[in-house]
Order: sequence, then structure tokens, then C-alpha cells
Amino acid sequence: MKGIVLAGGLGTRLFPLTKVTNKHLLPVYDEPMIYYPIRTLVNAGIDEILIVTGGNHAGDFLKLIGNGKDFGLRHINYTYQEGEGGIAAALSLAEFFADNDKIVVVLGDNIIEKNIRRAVAAFRSQKEGARIMLKEVKDPQRFGVPVFNDKGKVVRVEEKPDNPASHYAVIGIYMYDHRVFDFIRTLGPSDRGELEITDVNNFYIREGKMECDILDGWWTDAGTFESLRCASNMVAETGANKL
Repeated sequence: MKGIVLAGGLGTRLFPLTKVTNKHLLPVYDEPMIYYPIRTLVNAGIDEILIVTGGNHAGDFLKLIGNGKDFGLRHINYTYQEGEGGIAAALSLAEFFADNDKIVVVLGDNIIEKNIRRAVAAFRSQKEGARIMLKEVKDPQRFGVPVFNDKGKVVRVEEKPDNPASHYAVIGIYMYDHRVFDFIRTLGPSDRGELEITDVNNFYIREGKMECDILDGWWTDAGTFESLRCASNMVAETGANKL
């Protein structure tokens, strides 16, 4: 199983900070933001990792991370995304790296308190399909929101709905089999002009091959000034990526 960290994009919600650096190199308390998703993968037993980045500061990732020795790794792979186009578009650049293996994808601004070892272990034994992680949040309209049927099963995911069907968010940790790249090739741009990862998740849900887990411990993204402040405070108070 291989790990992918998506750390591209322009980070416009964090201007003017991101006029001079990539969002994922900004500090979250005492470490660069990118450290947290890498550690999430390493703590789950994944040691083959690709970082997808872009923009004018992509070379700074190599300066900071090198080959990953600070994480106990011998090697980290990098690839470059030209422009933007959504999470699914960024993920498509990892097809050569995945090489038909299962993948665990972490968005570069996602920070968790504990770990995802149990979910990753379950996905290893899952014959095919995908797995997403959910967390109850106060502002689900900012995220992909799962819609549950009367038996508690996720029947679809709605992207940033004005009237969320639940208080849960699909957090930025996704697990896919090799067919994810075939699905991405069938996508067209959404109204936002992006290839949406929600559409990929709904492919698997319609096929009945999507499993879900509720994340233990706190979770936040760090893509806005408010969530970046919140992430720094929570890391300072309780720590993150606990073993």
C-alpha cells in the first residue's frame, strides 16, 4: 500500500501569507503543516510516499523534507502539478506511482490528533473498493457531507451543500483501489471548474464498494486563517499524530 500527500494549490484563502510560500509550508504550532499528513501515513505503517505539489515554491519541499529521514524513511517521491483543477486532478498525477497498488490519500492541510492505523488495516484486508473517514463537525457546509439512509449507511456524498443532510464531514483522508484513476478519467469539471473528489467517492458508493470509518480524536483542516489558528491551538494543547 502506498501513501499520497496532496500539497498543491495556490492557498488563496490564506493570502497574503501564501504570496511568499506554499500553504503547506506554513507553521502549525511548532512544525510545518506538511509534517502532519506525512506522519499520519508513517504512523499507519506506510513508507512509500508521494508528495504532489505545485506553484512557485515546490522546490522548498525538497529543501525541507529531503528524502524523509526525519520521518524514519529512506526515500520520498515528488511530482509537480501545473496550475489547479481540484483534488481529483491532483490525485491523477499519482497514477504512475500507485502502479496498481492500493493507495491512502491525505490532503496536505489535514491534521489529526491520533492515527488511522485501524482504518488502514481494515482497508488492507478489504478485497476491493474504497474507504472514507467521517467526523462530526459544527460547519459541515464547508466540506463533503455524507447522506445516510435509515439504516445508517452512506448513500451519497454532497459537496459543500447549503443545507447539509448530516453533521458529518468527509475528512481529507481517502483510501482507494487501483480503479480510482479510471474513474477520474471519466470526470468532467464541476460548476467550480474542478474535478471533484466527491464525484469519485460517489462512484464507489453507487457500486456498493465504499466503506466508512468515524475518526477517533479531533481533526481539522488548516486552509483558512480561522482553521489554521484552531489547528495550532489544538496541537499546542493536546499534541497531534499520537501513536
